[in-house]
Amino acid sequence: MADASHEGRTLTHEEARRFYDRVGRAQDTQAFYEREAVAQLCSHAELARATHVVELGCGTGKLAAELLASSLPASARYTGLDASGVMVRSARQRTEPFGARASIVQTDGAPVLPVETGSADRFVANYVFDLLGAEGIAAMLLEAHRVLAPGGLIGIAGLTPGERGAARWVSALWTRAFRLRPGLTGGCRPLRMRDDLGPPRWELRFETVVSAYGVASEVVVAARR
Repeated sequence: MADASHEGRTLTHEEARRFYDRVGRAQDTQAFYEREAVAQLCSHAELARATHVVELGCGTGKLAAELLASSLPASARYTGLDASGVMVRSARQRTEPFGARASIVQTDGAPVLPVETGSADRFVANYVFDLLGAEGIAAMLLEAHRVLAPGGLIGIAGLTPGERGAARWVSALWTRAFRLRPGLTGGCRPLRMRDDLGPPRWELRFETVVSAYGVASEVVVAARR
């Protein structure tokens, strides 16, 4: 299971929806520490070979538009999922030029995602699992397994504990703020996801930790068994 050493009260679905409705497109300002981790995920999840990408927590649609414009094959489809109505509207605006290739859906907190079983060959989530509690992580990994066809890849990027230097201090302060009040950190906290992506459901393909501006991020990619 994901490292729960920093577990605390995570935001409810409704609290998370309200928070990210307020944040809106300002969420894109986090790119200064997310960019390298997301690039690693896109590369090692082999998105350039994908036929249908499902993104959990698509946010403003910035990554979706970049993928559809330059990374995904011309025939590939993209499905973005997000709890925030503000984010969904933004993502729909950004992906409108790509027509039927892109579908943006607002989720309602139900344990089953609105995606057909075995319909995707890539499932990605950037800075989303670090928002979920232990039960939510387990449930969403089961859903990713259901949504992916055999051999499909899951790619996750998210906050992780820093082990040295500035990253160690930043993650400690971040964890302290999360424990004090989850809303201070948008409900996110440093986690380790590597151990959740092993047998019997997954085969780990890639793992790394990158640090930018003192923020440590874990990137893991695994194949669905």
